[in-house]
Amino acid sequence: MKATKTGPTVADGRRSGPVRRIRDVLRTRILEGVYGARPLPSETHLAMEFNASRNVVREVLALLRDEGLVTRIQGSGTFVVSAKCDHGLDRLRGLAETFEAHHPRVANRILLAEMVPAVPLVAERLGIEPGAPVVVLERLRMLDGEPVSLDASYLPADVGEPLLGQDLEHRDVFALIESELGLPLGEARVVIESVAADPAVAGVLEVPVGSPLLFVERLAYTCDGRPVDLEFLRFRGDRISLSTMLVRRPFHNPFLPEPGERPEESE
Repeated sequence: MKATKTGPTVADGRRSGPVRRIRDVLRTRILEGVYGARPLPSETHLAMEFNASRNVVREVLALLRDEGLVTRIQGSGTFVVSAKCDHGLDRLRGLAETFEAHHPRVANRILLAEMVPAVPLVAERLGIEPGAPVVVLERLRMLDGEPVSLDASYLPADVGEPLLGQDLEHRDVFALIESELGLPLGEARVVIESVAADPAVAGVLEVPVGSPLLFVERLAYTCDGRPVDLEFLRFRGDRISLSTMLVRRPFHNPFLPEPGERPEESE
């Protein structure tokens, strides 16, 4: 007997197309702060704007509620719960350095700070022998008093040990490496993937088990190429987004003068 395929079909995908497109538009507006403290437009208004049925709009709003971006208040409307903060990847910066202009209240809760033997993976990344001493720092990163990431950092002993006496609760490790140790950082290798919050992480980040997290492995090098900071970062997917600018080829704007060329004066 021939097996029967189950699950979504191409036809199902086409029918749900309007839901996906409207969801993406509203989601972008929410993340960019378009609505602020105001309620989202009514279902009727959204249905007219997108030329869709109210049932489609209701399905869109349900998806946004499931993602934790909006909440429905009976008699008042649908409101944004919390907008994400954008962590740019265009420069090698720590969390506090990234948000210091808009979120001066970045703080760390130190969960672990001690010397341990390097396991083979850590040793390979840091270019040291397995079993060599490394300092491990585990920090819960808080943004405006709310947990946003769980960070585990591994540093060679000569780099990490001097940092154990520093203010790790209020300063980024990158800043301490440069200012206290005089080791300017040059670049980092970054790998990003999506993972689900397991029971060991969910409670610390105050999210349900299975919630989406952005998992980042980042290995930072000094300007002379020495690997000094291996980090495993778990960002809350509902509070942090990661972005950068990708260049395909050098861009030339014909409306801007060439370097050293004086722009023509308007008549």
